[in-house]
Amino acid sequence: MDEHFLELLKKIRRQAKDKKLEDFTLSEIEEKTGILQNELSKYVKDEKELVEKLLELERQKFEDIFEVHNFEGVNAIDILLTVSKEVAKNFILVSPAITVHLKQKFPAIYQNHFDKRLKFIFEKIQINITKGINQGLYREDLSIELLGRLYLSRLIDIHNPELFPPEKFSFETLFAVMFEDLVRSIAKPEGITYFEKKIKSVKFEVDRT
Repeated sequence: MDEHFLELLKKIRRQAKDKKLEDFTLSEIEEKTGILQNELSKYVKDEKELVEKLLELERQKFEDIFEVHNFEGVNAIDILLTVSKEVAKNFILVSPAITVHLKQKFPAIYQNHFDKRLKFIFEKIQINITKGINQGLYREDLSIELLGRLYLSRLIDIHNPELFPPEKFSFETLFAVMFEDLVRSIAKPEGITYFEKKIKSVKFEVDRT
C-alpha cells in the first residue's frame, strides 16, 4: 500500500471517534478531519472503497499483533493479556460508537470484514485454549470449539449498541470485562492465581497518537 495513503487511513482511523464520523463520505471526512477529497480520490473511487481499505487496515493491525510479539514459549494467560492490551490500546473502528454507523451505511462491506475478523479470532482463541490446557493453566475438561464459539458470541454482543449503549459503556471496559470473564471461566485455581497477580499491573488504555 502506498505510504502516503496509509498515513491518510491512519489519520482517519485516529479521528473517526473524536470527530464523530457517521457517513464516511469523502465530503464528511474533508469537513471533519481536514483531509481533502481530491487527495483521497487519488487512491479510492468512492467512500465504499475507502471503508473497505479502512477495515482492511483494522484487520491487518490485529493480525500484526501476532507477528510483532513472539508468543513461542509464552504462557497462555500472558498471551491473552498482551493481545487484549493491544486491542484496547490500538483499535478504534471496532468501537460500537463507530461500528453502528459502518453496519448501517455499508452492511455488506462491514459483514465481510466482521466475518474475516471472527474467523481469525476463532482460530487464535482455540490455539490459546489448547496451549493453556497443555501448560496446566486451563481445565482439561474444556470443549475447545465450544469455548471458541462462545467467545465469538460475546464479542458480537459487545458490538450491539442496544445491549451496551456506547455512551454508557466504552469498548475498552467491555473488552476488559469479557477478557477477565473468559480467564476465570476456563482457568484452574493456579491459573486464576497467576492471572490475579498479573492483572494488577495491566491497564487497558487507548492510544490516541
